[in-house]
Amino acid sequence: MKRAATGALLGLAFGDAMGFPTEFNSMAQIEAKTGPWRSMPLPLASGRAYVTDDTQMTLALGEGLLDALAGGPLTAARMEPPVRRRFVDWCFADDNDRAPGGTCLRACEALSRGGRWQDASEIGSKGCGANMRVAPLGLVPGLDARQRSGAAQLQAALTHGHPTALAAADLTAEAVRLLAGGAEPADLVPALTAYATGSRSAYRADWLGDLAARAHDESPAAFAARGWDACLRALGRLEEALADADPEADPCLATGAGWVAEEALATGLYCFLMLADDPPAVIRRAAYSSGDSDSVAALSGAFAGAYHGADAWPGDWVRDIEYRERLLALGRAWDV
Repeated sequence: MKRAATGALLGLAFGDAMGFPTEFNSMAQIEAKTGPWRSMPLPLASGRAYVTDDTQMTLALGEGLLDALAGGPLTAARMEPPVRRRFVDWCFADDNDRAPGGTCLRACEALSRGGRWQDASEIGSKGCGANMRVAPLGLVPGLDARQRSGAAQLQAALTHGHPTALAAADLTAEAVRLLAGGAEPADLVPALTAYATGSRSAYRADWLGDLAARAHDESPAAFAARGWDACLRALGRLEEALADADPEADPCLATGAGWVAEEALATGLYCFLMLADDPPAVIRRAAYSSGDSDSVAALSGAFAGAYHGADAWPGDWVRDIEYRERLLALGRAWDV
């Protein structure tokens, strides 16, 4: 059995850990730290490969989904309370000391005060925190397309309310789902482009409620289209970059630095699609980059792990990764 869920979750954590010490560094600084990118090691401190808020929030979402699914089929009403609780617990945890994003902190603090989640959402933020953590929704078995899409957008909207954040999270979950299901890398960008085009005018009120009313678009459909159009532009840039891909160059120069959601998706996909047959190289290339290295590498690792499965990763990486048991437990719950 491929064990795609375990592969994706481990890959996300490995990418996060490898990109942790290179985030905010220039390419010259990274080279001085690690040497050539193709031999970049998984960094250890006291025998452990430490991760960032990217993995922590992925675990919070995944464990919140397990809580929600214990009550029956996934709906917005079943999902929001346990995921909110897990996000708030993460916000105030002692180990939330990995330079977490400001949007996530502000929104989770607001969620902790109760009230409607839409009032906590940062409607102007499309940071990559919306989709760095969404991989579990591409891995949970038994969801239909509407559940997966709605849930991916809802988990994003709990913190990041910008329509591009919602669309990028939805697309990221769909990419993980396709790869876990055996889609070929060469078919991925056309499939995601078709998915985005088909979703362009759909506002998921059944999952998002009146979130769109907090923006200034002329209608909920226009709100949704604004996000999907930004993602379609990012996918177009990705397709152009892949036609002349250079694995020796900083990937952020090709598809963006990854600080915002659509660029994180595009650059994560770019690193994966350039080097799809070599999962550790996918992570190394993504982490050895000038932008949001941990988030881009986390997404790249999730894509590579979903496609190749758990056996893609070196055994010593699995042994040394922080939160190993929690990652493996989620993987066991969803491997099919």
